[in-house]
Amino acid sequence: MTTETQEPQEKKPKLLGLIPLDWRLDLTAIKPIRRLFKSRWFPLLAIMVNLFIFVIILLSGIVGGLSSGNYSFGIMFVWILWWVLLMMLLVPGLSRTWCMVCPLPTVGEWLQRLRILGVGEGGLGMNWKWPRRLSNMWLMNILFLATTFFSGFFTVKPLATFILLGGIIVLAIILSLLFEKRSFCLYVCPVSGFQGLYANMAMTEIRVKDPEICRKHKIKTCEVGNKNGYGCPWLLKPHELNRNTYCGMCLECFKTCPFDNMAMKVRPPGTDLLVNSKRGLDEAWKGFIMLGIAVMFYVAMMGRWGFLKDWVRAETLEGWLKFAGIHAVMNLLLIPAVFFVFALLSKLASGARETSLRSVFVNLSYSLIPMGLAAWVAFSFGFLLPNGSYLLHVVSDPFAWGWDLFGTAGFPWTPVLTAWLVPLQFVSLFAGYLVSLDYGYKLACQTYIDKAAAIRGFLPLLAFLTLVVIFFGWLYGG
Repeated sequence: MTTETQEPQEKKPKLLGLIPLDWRLDLTAIKPIRRLFKSRWFPLLAIMVNLFIFVIILLSGIVGGLSSGNYSFGIMFVWILWWVLLMMLLVPGLSRTWCMVCPLPTVGEWLQRLRILGVGEGGLGMNWKWPRRLSNMWLMNILFLATTFFSGFFTVKPLATFILLGGIIVLAIILSLLFEKRSFCLYVCPVSGFQGLYANMAMTEIRVKDPEICRKHKIKTCEVGNKNGYGCPWLLKPHELNRNTYCGMCLECFKTCPFDNMAMKVRPPGTDLLVNSKRGLDEAWKGFIMLGIAVMFYVAMMGRWGFLKDWVRAETLEGWLKFAGIHAVMNLLLIPAVFFVFALLSKLASGARETSLRSVFVNLSYSLIPMGLAAWVAFSFGFLLPNGSYLLHVVSDPFAWGWDLFGTAGFPWTPVLTAWLVPLQFVSLFAGYLVSLDYGYKLACQTYIDKAAAIRGFLPLLAFLTLVVIFFGWLYGG
């Protein structure tokens, strides 16, 4: 689904007026990295390591399922280490690298191929096409939002984390046996949607080096595969890839390209925000949902309102239903409605009658992505600094059996740099605010017909983003 837009008015735009957005550094020009990416052992070995860790996580949810959440290997590794690494390092820095090494869909993919390492034809499964009407982010939006209704269980009950992860693995296997390739990852996995959205902000990308080589190559082996690798499991055309949203970075295109024309590049953050490809309401709503969940999670887990914590933890059924209802309405209706008002003000202020309100709403919604990611980074600081020391205990005693494998089981709870927590959160929020403003203006220039209209249309967006950062500042610092 696409929306109408105008060509950017700036020929060579810069991030914050400093960094040219067309700057790139090819990491795979380094020969050892390129050899690694072309090997069939990579990322397989990394997947196997993660699979081993996830087996321990799942077992700890059963064996140590009644232990305190702070002393559960599964809870600490999933909701502290993994989540913090994902939001603070992997997605902002390395795009969807987690999808590259994720063990959750691995068993299903192995069954599809009937092999672990080599390349071959045939396998199990019906190989159906995914329904066209569901070929978007809407299902992932609903599923991810639905899982957050139970956040009060997942983050404190090891058995609940086992049920969540085990359920995702079983669902991935079933859908892999029914639908082609990585349909589960593309359209169902709750983690995939927000990774794809925030991967637009990532400082790395996979792209072709020379599009002319691809144009002359009639048999697109990156799509159909060859003896060295499979056709793109993510159902993309790697030779046309222009943004990170749906690229799972599986590296099959590196293995199948006979011209070594694929590259992983370092770039300025956020360049994909200006790419008008498949922009739509589904991705806009993902941005609203992620912003709203960041608010609700902070209020429920770190806020000063005790009754909300009781609602989230389902102290009473009535309280939990209130939480779920408020949470759903805020994310699906309230935040989009408020943004719609500012989008309408933007269109009216611009005076651009020829620009549709839908185009304004969708295009400008992408300015929320830097702000939303910054809010999650700030939230992650609130998890990591006070609670990170628990990891030292659980790594030595993963099943709560009194083990001391690495001599750290007796390490006491030790909050780290908590005096810097609020300043770090404020720096994160302000940085996200500045980047959102910068891309917001550039998106306004894409949307409206001339610079004067873009400036006028940007002012309501400026007001909205300012209110958002003030609200998060009050929430985290109040």
